[in-house]
Amino acid sequence: MNALCFIGRSTMRPSARFLISRTSKSFLGSAKQHLRSNRTHSSLTNAGRPAPATIITPRPPLLAAGFNTYRLMSTVFHPGFAPPPIAFANRGSFGVASRVVVVRQQHSTSVETRVNEGNFERIYVQNGNAAAAKPLVVERIDKDENIREVVSVEEGDLNLRNPEGIEIVSPRKEESDIEKEAWKLLNDAVVRYCGSPVGTVAANDPGDKTPLNYDQVFIRDFVPSALAFLLRGEGEIVRNFLLHTLQLQSWEKTVDCYSPGQGLMPASFKVSTVTLDGDKTEEVLDPDFGESAIGRVAPVDSGLWWIIMLRAYGKITGDYTLQERVDVQTGIKLVLNLCLADGFDMFPSLLVTDGSCMIDRRMGIHGHPLEIQALFYSALRCGREMLAVNDGSKNLVRTINNRLSALSFHIREYYWVDMKKMNEIYRYKTEEYSLDATNKFNIYPEQIPLWLMDWIPEEGGYLIGNLQPAHMDFRFFTLGNLWSVISSLSTPKQNEAILNLIEGKWNDIVGHMPLKICYPALENEEWRIITGSDPKNTPWSYHNGGSWPTLLWQFTLACIKTGRIELARKAVSMAESKLVADRWAEYYDTRNGKFIGKQARLYQTWTIAGFLTSKVLLENPEKASLLFWEEDYELLEMCVCALSKSGRKKCSRVAAKSQILV
Repeated sequence: MNALCFIGRSTMRPSARFLISRTSKSFLGSAKQHLRSNRTHSSLTNAGRPAPATIITPRPPLLAAGFNTYRLMSTVFHPGFAPPPIAFANRGSFGVASRVVVVRQQHSTSVETRVNEGNFERIYVQNGNAAAAKPLVVERIDKDENIREVVSVEEGDLNLRNPEGIEIVSPRKEESDIEKEAWKLLNDAVVRYCGSPVGTVAANDPGDKTPLNYDQVFIRDFVPSALAFLLRGEGEIVRNFLLHTLQLQSWEKTVDCYSPGQGLMPASFKVSTVTLDGDKTEEVLDPDFGESAIGRVAPVDSGLWWIIMLRAYGKITGDYTLQERVDVQTGIKLVLNLCLADGFDMFPSLLVTDGSCMIDRRMGIHGHPLEIQALFYSALRCGREMLAVNDGSKNLVRTINNRLSALSFHIREYYWVDMKKMNEIYRYKTEEYSLDATNKFNIYPEQIPLWLMDWIPEEGGYLIGNLQPAHMDFRFFTLGNLWSVISSLSTPKQNEAILNLIEGKWNDIVGHMPLKICYPALENEEWRIITGSDPKNTPWSYHNGGSWPTLLWQFTLACIKTGRIELARKAVSMAESKLVADRWAEYYDTRNGKFIGKQARLYQTWTIAGFLTSKVLLENPEKASLLFWEEDYELLEMCVCALSKSGRKKCSRVAAKSQILV
């Protein structure tokens, strides 16, 4: 089992010694695995539910004088229960405990390294008060205990990770009543199949007599639940979910005698009971690939979220054996081959129909919506990272690299708008017939909406919602922009500008309840034409400018990545008490998000999970690095044009006048 020890003297002085140990494969992953160049193992979170641990506290100074002993307490805690308060003597970015010793059962005093399995390490602070400026000593001991190497590290070098890359984790603070209620509700929403947890229902309102499909497990809805469980150390439910949805991928799916492409993941599934011969019954998984959905739209984002979730599982648990399985590798290839299939499109962005993502109703996002492009980019990067390169996959990996390079350039160059870009579009010449055309998509300046002329800030910018020939959708779509920041589809400068815009337009995008799914809402004749007079997507409701609390976790992740964590704390604090009072509503209506949505479900699971994931990330911001992507500068150097010897092709990157690539 795991051992995480903070050893303090009985005299209550700050301890001069701390110890991190492990013997089980769940701690930093399996000991049999070698360090991979494209993977970082920085989380100490267990893959499954950790075993109970014992808290040991020293005797009070008056009773312990001259004894230097410890008193064993009967308190047992899980990750959801916090140990007693601890007094810390700060040393750099972490503290050394002076009151509490936390010991996991079956502990050891060694730490196996992933670089060299023959070595172990002990890390401690030697001799004296922890508050004093004593160097950190790392003692490396070979298995035969004969060879020792001592490395001294000055105090200024201390941070959230020690020099060997092992993370120093402080005990979790006590959960608030709101968090305890949220965890209980999330656990109550768990769906079991043959006795094992396989996901969470979309909503679990006991008063809802007509749940429609809200009693099913949706892939996109389960993502924040999966992250909450993983960050809590409970990986079993996520592993089961990934494997069972993978099995559903191969099911036959038809709509009016027509079958979509191989590799499509279901939008959702439910556990049904069927009667066999006699009185026997059996549980089965009943998937929905869109043939039962409103509008019969295939869930394009399901496969992309599945790949992203698979990567997150490996990063957080350290268990990479799942993604290395043959069936999982095949599943990754099927999803990516389906997305990368050749077609008539001239752009590297993915062409989809309306309603094929979180906005699953008609909202005028058909074509190349930003949300799909950001998820597509992430899935491609995940696939490149997780695919085993061999003769059967090298062509796919080459295709992925070329598509990543082209897609990142396309989105950064043509989807980006700020004050400078808006002025450029405002002066566009049209009907240009040339390889060097500035207005490549023949955008008419009259398309610029009047609201945008006054709304766009001097400092800040964003990625537009959609781009097609002679059409730019200038609406701000929150999920697409946030995920572009998280995945590094946008440049570092653009990331900063997007957060600047959200902060500057806080009342519009956050309002009374974070966050608007899009801004502004479609109104009047525009609403009637684009939505088809959808009574659920009325102005400032549901997908048409409604406020969705589940977006908190993406916002938190983007804020941590860009160093704007105070914005995330402000948004979470604003939502915290209101969510409880409103019984964890699905979405909010009106321009500022004041009222619970007129058709919003209560006890919406991804509202609960999004809040919990945000809280965990704010308390442990170092874990956010496991979930976002850094800029890949190699992609900027790749260009398929360089592979062609034809003089007819001219690289559009050279012709592009924007300097946003650096």
